Amino acid sequence: MPTIHWSKPICKEPGNYLGWGTIAKTDTGELLVVFSGRRQSHWCPYGVNELIRSDDGGTTWSEPVVINNTPLDDRDTGLLVTNSGVLVMSWFTGTQWKTLDKYKDRTSEDTYESWARLYEKIGREVTERWDGAWTRRSTDTGKTWEEAVPSIASAPHGPIELTDGRLLYIGTAHQMVDSHMLAVESVDEGRSWQKIGTVPIPPDYEGMPFSEPHVVEVAKGRIICLWRHNPRDQPNAHFLQQSESTDGGHNWSLTHATPMFGYPPHIIRLANGDILATYGVRRSPYGQRACLSHDGGQTWEIENEIILRDDAPNGDLGYPSTVELDPGELLTTYYQIDRVGEKTSFFATRWSLD
Repeated sequence: MPTIHWSKPICKEPGNYLGWGTIAKTDTGELLVVFSGRRQSHWCPYGVNELIRSDDGGTTWSEPVVINNTPLDDRDTGLLVTNSGVLVMSWFTGTQWKTLDKYKDRTSEDTYESWARLYEKIGREVTERWDGAWTRRSTDTGKTWEEAVPSIASAPHGPIELTDGRLLYIGTAHQMVDSHMLAVESVDEGRSWQKIGTVPIPPDYEGMPFSEPHVVEVAKGRIICLWRHNPRDQPNAHFLQQSESTDGGHNWSLTHATPMFGYPPHIIRLANGDILATYGVRRSPYGQRACLSHDGGQTWEIENEIILRDDAPNGDLGYPSTVELDPGELLTTYYQIDRVGEKTSFFATRWSLD
């Protein structure tokens, strides 16, 4: 059974909402976490992408540094450290400016009016320029960043690097026109992206929301993809879905359900070859969970599901991601509310597998 060593906030911004981050480890062992911070709320026009660092295995963390602040809401921040040491950060910009009227009944009149004034001030030309899914590169461990490039697809935890050196990114198209997920690749370490395929949805699932995937390469060319699936009229059907590719991400099997309840997923291959999935659970008891596969994702050990946290006050939580510090030694980061009455903070849980 796993051992939970500690869970604690690693970044709090009093009065601000934090969410949707990813952890990564450099070849020197430094831990980097990126997330969307300085927010007014879950949905707002004000989010920025921030970065914190730890050089002691996650015990202490630096103050957050803004690494990305476009005129729009900068959300869902992914991070990849390539084998050559290049950092690739991914995110997408919020589209409230297109659908502002739907927030009229979700916010106060003053808030709605302030958002409308902001978008009017920004102007249509600037909003259309920055509306999209993006990546940026850093070659100095995040101290400076190159210009943003369109990534075509978007997902919370970003791309992965394959054994053949390509970067593979599975996500939703920013302008979704059908019920497929896109597969895009970069052959130049994130300087540019090209579409290489789609992930099909069963015909009886058409029109049901599929989004926020993550992938892992379990053997050379063989990749598994887990997706968020939460049909709004079926609250007890929010099980992660899975597809497989045997040709490096070009073609994918028809999606099928897993036994893991929650979303969205983050998956990694551990030092012993097992596959670890982490995900948030937005039903009581609210919290963060993990599940292992010992056979490359063919089956999941749901009977031994790992409870990392089950004490969150509500379902505004999750998007966990995990790094293996040493074989069997893990650190998972995520967001949830620390104390009732506060907005969300960013957390870490340090834990071990026997």
